[in-house]
Amino acid sequence: MGSWVIGLIGIAGLVAIIAGVYVSREALVGVAIANAVGVGIGWPHFLGIPAKKTLAAVIALPGVGSALGAGLLPAPGLLDWTPAFMALGMMAVFVVQLIRGTGQAKRLESTLGCCAGVLLSCLGAGWIAGARFNGVREMMLVAAISAAVALLAGLIRWPDRVVAPLGIALAGLAGPLAGLVLSDLAVPPAAICGVVVGAVLVSFRRLVTLRGGPLNFAAALSMGLAPVSAVGSLAYFIDKLLIY
Repeated sequence: MGSWVIGLIGIAGLVAIIAGVYVSREALVGVAIANAVGVGIGWPHFLGIPAKKTLAAVIALPGVGSALGAGLLPAPGLLDWTPAFMALGMMAVFVVQLIRGTGQAKRLESTLGCCAGVLLSCLGAGWIAGARFNGVREMMLVAAISAAVALLAGLIRWPDRVVAPLGIALAGLAGPLAGLVLSDLAVPPAAICGVVVGAVLVSFRRLVTLRGGPLNFAAALSMGLAPVSAVGSLAYFIDKLLIY
């Protein structure tokens, strides 16, 4: 799969999340659950590790639990369950590696990589928390637009040393513009949100570049949706720190 497929998957994930934000809480929770499942299914394929089905479940289920928690818990503790699910997921990763036994292939890569996958799967709950935090959904929209711009910049077939600063700059500009046009958000927090989101997205592009080799659809699905998950929690905490 080419990088354009990963970009399109990411943009489709962002569109689905924003649609869920403006439709209902239940719809947003459903989208976040689907996103966590997508990350879980594809992450072991991206890592190229054994025991893909088992580890896919170990990665996806904590993300599903985090999404349900963010949808059910009362404010202000919307993400109170998320650290617990992260911890449970990481413990499950270690248990799986112990069951596989000594001398199995890629145990260290599998352990470290899957722990990172658990974190990414759980971070998607931030979209739900951000939408519920203070009833103001514009920050979620600004974050999604900045992420979409960074994803589109990542489709340019230029070296990373050019695309990375370009993606960050464009996302940093898109945030304030979206904030001014679509909401009454102040420019500084919208700009900070755009820059941070852009940095995260171009980092994931670098991961794909460093891996090298072709990606199957499952791996492309995970690499398209994983940064979308990360952006949700980033937007939530920026909202809490700079706006609320």
